[in-house]
Amino acid sequence: MRTRLPVLAAGLLALSVAACGKKKDEAKKGPPPIKEYPVLVVRPDSVTLYQDYPATVQGQQNVEIRPKVDGYVEAIYVDEGANVKKGQRLFHISAPQYEQDVRTARAGVLTAEADVSTARMGVNKVAPLVARGIISKYELEGAQYTLDAKLAALAQAKATLANALTNLGYTDIVSPLDGVIGSLPNKIGSLVSSTSTDPLTTISSVNNVYAYFSLSEKALLSFTRRRPGRTLQEKLTKVPDVRLVLADGTVYKYPGRVKTAIGQIDTETGASSFRATFPNPNGFLRSGSSGSVRTFQPKENVLIVPQSATYELQGKRFVYVVGQDTAAHAVAVTTTPTPDGQSFVVDKGLKAGQKVVLEGVATLKENTKLKPKVVSPEKAKTELAG
Repeated sequence: MRTRLPVLAAGLLALSVAACGKKKDEAKKGPPPIKEYPVLVVRPDSVTLYQDYPATVQGQQNVEIRPKVDGYVEAIYVDEGANVKKGQRLFHISAPQYEQDVRTARAGVLTAEADVSTARMGVNKVAPLVARGIISKYELEGAQYTLDAKLAALAQAKATLANALTNLGYTDIVSPLDGVIGSLPNKIGSLVSSTSTDPLTTISSVNNVYAYFSLSEKALLSFTRRRPGRTLQEKLTKVPDVRLVLADGTVYKYPGRVKTAIGQIDTETGASSFRATFPNPNGFLRSGSSGSVRTFQPKENVLIVPQSATYELQGKRFVYVVGQDTAAHAVAVTTTPTPDGQSFVVDKGLKAGQKVVLEGVATLKENTKLKPKVVSPEKAKTELAG
């Protein structure tokens, strides 16, 4: 027992000496060195934001082609998807009754013309006799009335012929406009009538196309507030050209204009409908296709920071700003993403001239002292692009 105590005391003494030596070494080292962080001095800049809205494309005119007479489809002169010109023949409907009506009406005209000739001969025969006083003038008046009645019957016969010819003309169906043929549900031999549910086809005029899209009530309020003009239509005249993003993600080469807005809020969807017009000189766009209308919003004198310089906490977005004390301070910001997906437009929270930490924000702590290294905006953009 006596031999253990000196050994234990010696061990404690050695540990104490070692601890004192460690403290002295730490005291000699001093506080940890201040780390260098790249920072960006935010300055007013310009950027164009855009927003995509799902849209459906329709031809400027979509005309249903329906028969006006009853009969059988005897001939189809076009195919589905074909381009047609105004006045081009599309279908022929076999309706023999209308041909018979024309023949009957022509015969009626000939009969009426013969009756007119007979009545006119009667007038010519009676007139000299009346002039000589041989017969009463009432005979001439009676002959004249007969002639007038026969002339009226002739006019009626000609009207009947014209109506028959019109009905016969309905058996040949022609295109009322330039456009593209839709589906052809009826084949040769199909019985059709003016009361048929399905049209013979649909022709879409696609020289210009309409892209219909909707804005939510919130987006509509934002649009009406930021656009100059007293009425909604006046505001639309100030809207920049829009673009059409196709179903495969490519952008249609011709810009369009938003010219029409309904303005009323649909109670079922809570949205308001807009219509953009796009030129379609080559017929590339087809009625019924889908895409997105891309609207643009130029912004001037705004502050822009890289998205990598921000972080989220409890649903809010923050950046670290270097204060006068060269320490990092978290600042809450309200942002809008830029189209390239790499930066944010800061709507609230920052002022021009403040220094924003660009890297290491995920591990940086509040009030951490740092050595700011100012990076130019051009270099920051280059690093982001790389």
